Amino acid sequence: MKKIVEETKIGNVSLKNRLAMAPMTRSRAQVDGTPGELAAEYYGQRASFGLIITEGTQPSDDGQGYLNTPGIYTQAHIDGWKQVTSRVHQEGGRIFIQLMHAGRVSHPDNTPHHRQPVVPSAIAPGAEMFTAEGMKDIPTPRELSKKEIKEVVNEFRLAAAAAIQAGADGVEIHGANGYLLQQFMSENSNQRTDEYGGTIENRARFAIEVTKAVIEEIGAEKTGIRFSPEGTLNGILEGETGNDLYRYLVKELSGLGMAYLHIMHFGNEPLLKEVRQLWTQPLIVNRMGRPLDQLSVDIDNNLADVASVGIWALANPDFVDRLTKDEPLNDPDPTTLYVGGEKGYTDYPFLTK
Repeated sequence: MKKIVEETKIGNVSLKNRLAMAPMTRSRAQVDGTPGELAAEYYGQRASFGLIITEGTQPSDDGQGYLNTPGIYTQAHIDGWKQVTSRVHQEGGRIFIQLMHAGRVSHPDNTPHHRQPVVPSAIAPGAEMFTAEGMKDIPTPRELSKKEIKEVVNEFRLAAAAAIQAGADGVEIHGANGYLLQQFMSENSNQRTDEYGGTIENRARFAIEVTKAVIEEIGAEKTGIRFSPEGTLNGILEGETGNDLYRYLVKELSGLGMAYLHIMHFGNEPLLKEVRQLWTQPLIVNRMGRPLDQLSVDIDNNLADVASVGIWALANPDFVDRLTKDEPLNDPDPTTLYVGGEKGYTDYPFLTK
């Protein structure tokens, strides 16, 4: 565990340890998508992590998937996030805002404009979505035109600029978990016949265009991206060419000088080793299902530079302190993950508070 608490660097930002708080949807934003004072408290409490990666934050009305998730495309959003980033920085932490377009993982009831979700191809995920009126089937989404795809790319660009204006140290582009970027990448959600569908190169095109637009706007050193190879969340099936697509993507993005690549790892060890060899910048790994005593294994074996922590960070604002002192962890309350105010959000106890 010794190496995991050493200082490191991503992009132009120094981190006080090699632990990152993984992005986790908490659904506590105001109705208009503005983060409130509780969000500043929540993230500020966890500033002992070397890096905080925020919950998924929509770059537009179309990008919203769930109820009460934050946005980063209006002045009110920027002002709300300024409270969050200021608090984290006051506590000595670093914070990247995750830019997440939900694509088809949405429902009209959950968005400001109440329109169909937008996607590469008009294929529903075959799942339900929680709304203010309870669970509902996700409707068939609307296929984006090529002109609209360019507009979505620009939404990411503008959202990245807004995040930096809000005081974030950088942004993480969400290319995982079955959301819009991965919908373009996956065979069962992308059946286009134009330059955005079919071949590996075509299905990877949207992710590359989004990344380059964000880099052009805020700089490569402030830009990270997250992938989840072999993940099946939200109805995604990447198909037989899935791993080849990631090899291609990692090669294409590696030369851009980005802050980091964040991998949600489901257990394909040969692929993780390949990614490590192909990627020339810092690598963050979130290994699914690992026990606490294995948290530093990837760092110790030089398979990762940083380890990201999800549910443990949610329930333990002083996770770093507990880890280094070998103290027991708080148990998360599953009933408050996505609902409520401070309960299950900012009221988890510290060791010394």
